Amino acid sequence: MKIKITADSTCDLGEELIKRYDVGIFPLTVVLGEDSFRDGIDISPAEIFDYVAKTGNLPKTAAGSVEAYSEFFAQNLKDCDALIHFNISALASSSYNAASKAAQSFKGKVYAVDSRALSTGQGLLVLKACDLAAEGHSAQDIVKTVCALRPFVNTSFVPDALDYLHKGGRCSLAALLGAKVLKLHPLICENTDGQLIAKKKYMGGMERCIRNYISDLHDQYPCYDRTRCFITHSSADESLVELAKKLVAEMFDFKEVHVTVAGSIITSHCGRNTLGVLFIHD
Repeated sequence: MKIKITADSTCDLGEELIKRYDVGIFPLTVVLGEDSFRDGIDISPAEIFDYVAKTGNLPKTAAGSVEAYSEFFAQNLKDCDALIHFNISALASSSYNAASKAAQSFKGKVYAVDSRALSTGQGLLVLKACDLAAEGHSAQDIVKTVCALRPFVNTSFVPDALDYLHKGGRCSLAALLGAKVLKLHPLICENTDGQLIAKKKYMGGMERCIRNYISDLHDQYPCYDRTRCFITHSSADESLVELAKKLVAEMFDFKEVHVTVAGSIITSHCGRNTLGVLFIHD
C-alpha cells in the first residue's frame, strides 16, 4: 500500500526534510491588510516583521476552506492508496474541521489528524508517520500510533519579547510591561489538548534563558525518543541558535538534530527571536 503523508504549512519542517520525506504541504494563509499570501510560498517572515514595524498591527491568518482541502487531497492522492494529513492544533485554527469535512468525500482513503501541536511539534508527528509508512504499516495503524503519541510531544518555546503575543490577545498589557521591566521570558508550552499555556518564567537575557530552558527539558525528560529533535526559531540571533545546538548536543543523545526556521503563520503570533527545542518524550 502506498501512503501519502501531507501537512499544513505550520509543521515548519523546512525544504530539505519536506523533499527528503516527500511530504505534501498545504499552505495556510497570511493576510496583510487587504492582501492575502500563501505561507511558505508568497511571503517570508522578514516581510511579517516589516509589516508589523510599519503598521503596528499583526497579520491575520486564515485556515483553508473545505473546497481547498478537497482539491489538495485529490491532487496528492494520485498514484496513492491512502493519504494522512496533519493539521495544526484544532484549538489554534479551524483547519482540522475543514480538512475533516473534506476527507469525508474520499470514502476512507483520506485521514485528517489533529496534531494538537504547532510548528515542529506537528512536524515530529508528520515524520513519525513517514517512518511508519516506509516500514509498511497500514494507514489505520499509522493514524492510531501517531494519535497515541500526541500527549508525548514536547511543543515548547521561549519568546524574546511579548509584543506579538500581546497584540494577538494572548498576553495582557500588565504582563507585557512587567516582562519588559523585569526581563521576564515565559516558557510557552502546548498542553495535551493542544492549548498554549505559560508554564513558568525565566529572567535575564535570552542566552541565560535558553540555557535554563534546555537544562529544564533535560531534567524533566530523562527518557525520550532519540530518533530526532528540532531546534525551531523565528529568525533568532545566530549566536542563540548555536548555543541551543551546543547545549542539546551536550545534554541529549539524538540521532538527528534539525534546525528549522518558523514559517510566516507561526512567526505572526510569536515574533522574532523566539526559540524552541521540540522532541517526543516517553
